Amino acid sequence: MQNANATESSLVGEEYEVEVGPVAHGGHCIARTQDGRVLFVRHALPGEKIVARVTDGAEDSRFLRADAVKIIEASKDRVEAPCVYAGPGKCGGCDWQHAKPGAQRRLKGEVIAEQLLRLAGLTPEEAGWDGTVMPAEGDKLPAGEVPAWRTRVQYAIDSEGRAGLRKHRSHDIEPIDHCMIAAPGVTELGIEKRTWPQLASIEAISATGSGDRQVVLTPLPGGRLPIVELDKPVSVLRVEEHDGGVHRVHGRPFVRERADERTYRVGMGGFWQVHPQAAYTLIKAVMQGLMPRKGEMALDLYCGVGLFAGAIAERLGEKGAVLGIETSKRACEDARHNLQDMPRVRIEQGKVEQVLPRTGIKETDLIVLDPPRAGAGKQTVKQLAALGARRIAYVACDPAALARDLAYFREGGYKVRVLRAFDLFPMTHHVECVAILEPIAKAV
Repeated sequence: MQNANATESSLVGEEYEVEVGPVAHGGHCIARTQDGRVLFVRHALPGEKIVARVTDGAEDSRFLRADAVKIIEASKDRVEAPCVYAGPGKCGGCDWQHAKPGAQRRLKGEVIAEQLLRLAGLTPEEAGWDGTVMPAEGDKLPAGEVPAWRTRVQYAIDSEGRAGLRKHRSHDIEPIDHCMIAAPGVTELGIEKRTWPQLASIEAISATGSGDRQVVLTPLPGGRLPIVELDKPVSVLRVEEHDGGVHRVHGRPFVRERADERTYRVGMGGFWQVHPQAAYTLIKAVMQGLMPRKGEMALDLYCGVGLFAGAIAERLGEKGAVLGIETSKRACEDARHNLQDMPRVRIEQGKVEQVLPRTGIKETDLIVLDPPRAGAGKQTVKQLAALGARRIAYVACDPAALARDLAYFREGGYKVRVLRAFDLFPMTHHVECVAILEPIAKAV
């Protein structure tokens, strides 16, 4: 009976002619119907007049989700989506294919500004930010051209064994024959040309700075692995059904990534920045902000395979020391391998908020943290603020989480010295930020 009532009150499929308001966090814009209903509309741009078709929501919903299915008055920032799979009801991977590249960066900047003000009470000026979102090196392309940047692509496999990508907020799959934002090393594998029986998904990885390529196969429950024959040499890993662990089938169990003149081993499909310029871009921003000095002590939190720990240690000299903390056991093993030539670097495994108190560290000079999308959180920020670091670098892939944590840091006696934003996820709503913080008492 409850399901029947929900169906009766559903507004899915209803259409409204609306004027589009500001951009919102998440790849959509805000509009209101004549009766005051709030719509979160994808495939629209601020200032446009459109027909919006509801994709999710009911009579009693706080807001409705919708797609722009007809553009009555277009924005000057609108372009025809270069990708044939972009648009209402199609692939959900990209959010802004219909916007000029410069407009995409402006929209991301508006989202960052809105989140900073709403969640941290900071204006761009107070955050030391000039309001711009910088493209990665080589990504500044004319409208209609798409940077092929994604070095890791997660393909979903449909019931016919075809590779595709998920539709927005859906388990449905859009089969594709080419992803425009996939890096050349991924495209060259030819995954979309083949069928993949008994598989649920394939993650394709093309390392930056080496020719290493890898696929991670997830079979359907009870499914057997197919024979993998691709257009380029590739190592193969499998996600086990019983424990979710990743195991080697053949080839290397890792790929080699390059950054800051070092090689980093990333094992078993582990985390590495997806854009080929991201590691370099973020290291540069973090080091410029921290300005490490010889002999200092630094913490690298959520350190992954040791990217920032290695970069900081290089700059601290023989008397400096770095402690890295990472939850993933495999990433810790990789970090220890990657930094084995640096005896003054130590890697500890576990949750930051649990491991840090056990180390006995009461103070440090520098902190870099690159937390997951949810952010570090109030408890962890409180612990970090108590260590008295002269500078803290916060690397964030979500502006809302960043803003929340910046508010917590302010409670702990820190203010933002400078903030920079980078468009390391072109065509999507995602954006990377680096905030440099310092004690309020020392801030000028």
